Amino acid sequence: MNNLKGELQENLKLSEWTTWRVGGLAKRCYFPVDKNDLATFLKTCAQNEPLLWLGLGSNTLIRDKGIQGTVIITQGRLKELAELDNNIIRAEAGVSCAQVARFSARAGYEHGEFLAGIPGTIGGALAMNAGCFGRQTWEQVVAVEVIDRQGHIRLRTPEEYQITYREVIRPAEEWFVAAHFQFVRGDKNKALATIKELLDKRANSQPTGKACCGSVFRNPPGDFSGRLIEASGLKGFRIGGAEVSPKHANFIINTGTATARDIELLMAHVQAEVLRLQGVQLQPEVHIVGEL
Repeated sequence: MNNLKGELQENLKLSEWTTWRVGGLAKRCYFPVDKNDLATFLKTCAQNEPLLWLGLGSNTLIRDKGIQGTVIITQGRLKELAELDNNIIRAEAGVSCAQVARFSARAGYEHGEFLAGIPGTIGGALAMNAGCFGRQTWEQVVAVEVIDRQGHIRLRTPEEYQITYREVIRPAEEWFVAAHFQFVRGDKNKALATIKELLDKRANSQPTGKACCGSVFRNPPGDFSGRLIEASGLKGFRIGGAEVSPKHANFIINTGTATARDIELLMAHVQAEVLRLQGVQLQPEVHIVGEL
């Protein structure tokens, strides 16, 4: 452990590291200084040690009993963001999607504006092919840097993955540490104006500023989860401190006192009611992790 430069903490409250503001303790958490420090840390982990990667903590529901393994927190840690040759923007896993959108726009690129609407980091966006405003993360990716349990870092291309709506099938025990995005040269002012327009649209239609995780359920083919939930009369429905947003039905809000169990029960209730009333089985977009 003496060669490590990052910070190792035990029994950390994960509710402070998730956008839902819920979740139990982590047995231990590591905050790497950079990808090389992360590689060194991974070499110290037992092969059977459960690992959870956490960026902004959006799109993740951590149960109240927490995580018995190790949580690697990349937010504010793997934060390099740079312009390379051939219209490439390299962003590490801990960089927020909004940062990439603004950075690429200010550098005079277009087609990255949609990233401003994704409430998470690049690592999470890669893992689930996050998207908004009709665009998806991997549409602009030309290469990714990945790391495995042995701390080996390699470069992969999109052709090495099965990429679909909100899902990326990748090798087990391998995680994203950076993305190489290729954008097109364009009008800086136009790109920045588009970002503002998209964020205004998001603020008007979604509960921004509230303790939530982003969209809770995937959109079924040809329809929208929010429409189906609203049509089932569930806007404003509560279990404990968890509430279906009155502003956008595909968002669940922690009103201040919610537990992870409240949220998980509310998710199950929404699924059951939409299936009963609309005949559609909603699939969660959020990842539920931790001890029951």
